[in-house]
Amino acid sequence: MNFSDMFDYQTTDLTMLAEQKGRISIVLFTDAKLDRTARRLNRLTRGVLERLVSTDSFEKRKSGEIITLCYPSGLHVEALDVVILDRKAPVEVLRKAGAGLAKKYTSKEILILTGSMRDAAELIQGVALRSYNFHAYKTASETTNPERITVMHNNIEKLEEEMQDRLAVTEGVFFTRDLVNEPANSLTTTNFAERLKELTQLGLKVEVLEEYQLAELGMGALLCVGQGSDSPSKVVVMHWNGGAKGAAPLALVGKGVVFDTGGISLKPSLSMPEMIMDMGGAGVVSGTMKALAKRKAKANVVGLVGLVENMPSGSAVRPGDIVTSMKGNTIEVLNTDAEGRLVLCDVMWYTQEKFKPCAMIDLATLTGAIIVALGSENAGIFSNNDELCNALSAAAKAESEGVWRLPLGSGYDKLLKSTAADMANIGGRAAGSITAAQFLKRFVKDDMPWIHMDIAGVTYAKKEGAYSPSGASGWGVMTLNRLVRDMMETR
Repeated sequence: MNFSDMFDYQTTDLTMLAEQKGRISIVLFTDAKLDRTARRLNRLTRGVLERLVSTDSFEKRKSGEIITLCYPSGLHVEALDVVILDRKAPVEVLRKAGAGLAKKYTSKEILILTGSMRDAAELIQGVALRSYNFHAYKTASETTNPERITVMHNNIEKLEEEMQDRLAVTEGVFFTRDLVNEPANSLTTTNFAERLKELTQLGLKVEVLEEYQLAELGMGALLCVGQGSDSPSKVVVMHWNGGAKGAAPLALVGKGVVFDTGGISLKPSLSMPEMIMDMGGAGVVSGTMKALAKRKAKANVVGLVGLVENMPSGSAVRPGDIVTSMKGNTIEVLNTDAEGRLVLCDVMWYTQEKFKPCAMIDLATLTGAIIVALGSENAGIFSNNDELCNALSAAAKAESEGVWRLPLGSGYDKLLKSTAADMANIGGRAAGSITAAQFLKRFVKDDMPWIHMDIAGVTYAKKEGAYSPSGASGWGVMTLNRLVRDMMETR
């Protein structure tokens, strides 16, 4: 979606309200004081706003609620949406209110009146985040998004400046959602890589490592996952060099299983259609890299995604097979549906060997156990570095994307013991998310600050989220962007 074509920013012009068509949205604060814009609308509607704020029920309204007045007298619009907000409403309330407005928008023309509202940009970002649909494969158009959203503010230069970075990040979120929502017959490993190569237009440097190169590097763990598929396994490396020349980059590593049948350890059929989302970690890394490039982040960041397809066939890896990772460790594959960690361990080791990052964060829809533990409200995070982990948690909180830290510890290592290899790829049902993280930790160098993010519960949902329709959420792009901004661009 091209937001530059959808959003138009204008200085507040009260003379045009009477002739406005489509839909008008206005913010009223809980203190019931009408500003100049509200007073003008109140006169045009013969006192409807004044009557609204003078009722006893108005005092009981919660910040973020929306009251819709259909075909209001004195106006040409289809509806007048009144957003009730505290003057010091937190970011989460502002964005959810904006998302609530976007869900109502079926008219072609929308006018949002924000007066002198201090945090109007947060409200408008909520509108932007919810102005998403994935109808690429619908033969009949179901698009209800407005053709134009006009935002009026008393200080439009400040608002427009604040929106530039926010909309850049939102485009990154949408890129992630598009990737995750794509069916696997469209988003093959090759197609995924091609889409990422197109990001060079934004200034990213993109390199694609093919199977023969991965074999030369010794990535036996990653390659075994995709050996049963006709789609070739790949690793895509994306560089954003916006920081000091020569400064070590932050590394983001994403699991990109474009479809996961479970392999020979086949998944139940009822849960399999949703496995288009098993490349969610790679989707978030890709969306974050796009956001950083769009807003010209002053930081060095490298994003790597391991792209494979996990299919059963005569050439597929079998339970009991032993493979050798790039690090040199041997791994007994006890369950071919625990494939994400096999992809990540090789890409993580390559990342450290090749780029020597200042820190490394991996993201993956890794375990069903994390959904049992945390549901869809929080991603699970694991880390060997308190400072980095606290910074990520603060970034997630600032963006209203929940995370919850879970433990690591040598006591869990005994669950990964193998009698035939250096380690097994699963540790049993107990502490499933922790043993997965403990497996990955073996491929993190001792001096490398590292976070593992298990995003299985927050990546995709059958029900709509606060800022997204059903399907892909785009969760994590805003958090990682905020982390880069706060940790690397404010020094």
